[in-house]
Amino acid sequence: MPLGLIGQKVGMTRVLLKDGTSVPVTVIKFPVNYVVQVKTEEGKDGYKALQVGAFEAKEKHLTKPLIGHFKKRGVPLLRRLWEFRVDNPEEFKEGQELKVQDVFKPGDLVDVLGISKGRGFAGAMKRWDFAGFPKSHGHRYHRAVGAIGQRTDPGRVWKGKRMPGHYGAEPIRVQGLFVVDVLPDENVILVKGSVPGHNKGIVIVEQSTIAYRKSQQLKKKRLEFITQNLVKEEKGSEA
Repeated sequence: MPLGLIGQKVGMTRVLLKDGTSVPVTVIKFPVNYVVQVKTEEGKDGYKALQVGAFEAKEKHLTKPLIGHFKKRGVPLLRRLWEFRVDNPEEFKEGQELKVQDVFKPGDLVDVLGISKGRGFAGAMKRWDFAGFPKSHGHRYHRAVGAIGQRTDPGRVWKGKRMPGHYGAEPIRVQGLFVVDVLPDENVILVKGSVPGHNKGIVIVEQSTIAYRKSQQLKKKRLEFITQNLVKEEKGSEA
């Protein structure tokens, strides 16, 4: 069962390998993550988990039960809480800080959960990738949905019919992303590819739940050359 952290998407950039190959990566920055609550099977919760919090908040933005929850455990007031199911919650203490280098390392596979970009009300072609009607002269419909009804039986529109409507702004989980590098000094990780959401959006990053699959192990082995040939900037000593 995976452990993870609450972070923030900074944006996309690229890193270079020694042979000049460019690898697109997403930068994810992590504030200080605290272990807010430890849940065990022996306790009243009845299952193993860690409640992790991040992003400090003001008292006026929280409810009284939440304020009491944080003060009881000796952690700052926090804006975001997330629960990770882990096998060894007894190894952690309430109020403990989780550091990025203790959870992730280069070469790991991670899952990223975020809220996709909201696109408002969208037509069927944009929302569902419909092909649309012919664009030739004389055709009356171009981007319309087409027929949505049935015949006499059942004589209604089926639930779930793909039609125009609200598009985006929903939870999206991207699985099996490759961690290219970890920067402990900046509390940042670089993952290969894109992650859901806009820049500065809150994301949940955890050890991949599908990393055990043969396809993911082959992918991990195939991408190992990136971490081995990554060009890193060396900080020179100031004269």
